[in-house]
Amino acid sequence: MSRCERNAVSVSEYTPEHKIIWNKFISNSKNGVFLFYRDYMEYHSSKFNDNSLLFFKNGRVVGLLPANIDNATLHSHEGLTFGGIISSFEMTTALMLEIFENLANYCKEQGIKKILYKAVPHIYHLIPAEEDLYALFRYNAKLRYRTVSSCVYLPRKMKYEYNRRRVLEKANEHCLIVKRSFDFSCFMKIVEKVLIEYHGVTPVHTAEEIRLLAERFPDSIKLFAAFKNEVMLGGVIIYESANVAHSQYGANSNEGRLVGAEDAVFDYLIRDYYKDKKYFDFGTSTEKFGRLLNYGLIRYKEGFGSRAIVYDCYQLTM
Repeated sequence: MSRCERNAVSVSEYTPEHKIIWNKFISNSKNGVFLFYRDYMEYHSSKFNDNSLLFFKNGRVVGLLPANIDNATLHSHEGLTFGGIISSFEMTTALMLEIFENLANYCKEQGIKKILYKAVPHIYHLIPAEEDLYALFRYNAKLRYRTVSSCVYLPRKMKYEYNRRRVLEKANEHCLIVKRSFDFSCFMKIVEKVLIEYHGVTPVHTAEEIRLLAERFPDSIKLFAAFKNEVMLGGVIIYESANVAHSQYGANSNEGRLVGAEDAVFDYLIRDYYKDKKYFDFGTSTEKFGRLLNYGLIRYKEGFGSRAIVYDCYQLTM
């Protein structure tokens, strides 16, 4: 274990002995989500060299950084969409500056040349939690890349655009049944077929990985699907947190595309199942670290009344 002491704040590398206090801190944080629990982070532990950090002050944990290390670079964990410093409700701007000072010292001692830092988007904050953005500015961090996601603000939903309304009328004509499903294997076969045929790639998660994660986090990972005559035609996997329902995967079968199956699922989630959430996040529509916008994809998402939020990654050079 490496430990640096400075200004009463210390930094420690995560070990399995920290699991209980790590998970407890996530549960009581102002910007943590279930993705940061160790049972989620470690399902693909063989792919990354974990180098997560805990920050202590006066013997108490005051912040966590889910991270891995690769080629002298400390990454906000590459297995996660976002990360950054996870903070308690007691986090202050001055304390965050202390944390960053110790983080910089730790990196220099370990021979780490740079940090790639993916901040937690504000929609996931239970209360304001952008102390880290100010600290990044103070440490001359540069914006490395920015991706754009599409969010519906659920307390003030916008009217769907014409094309989406027409597709939903078609779905209603075909009497599709939308409900929660636990058949992740069937749905991921649809996802895999779509991604291979249209994009030449495979899903980030296998069907077995998604099933495993859904069993570990049944209240946070949910599959909703549209059926006709008990046949699954399309669906959406949701990653659910306190403020946000995030669409992790969405896909139609060939027949589902003809009858608007995926649209029917999104409509059900936005108008009914998640009507009391703050945000419905369709996910990003960019490639090449945000430099390439998929206009067709984002137009589809914005048709449901979603508008842009950004997911940022910053670079600190030691």
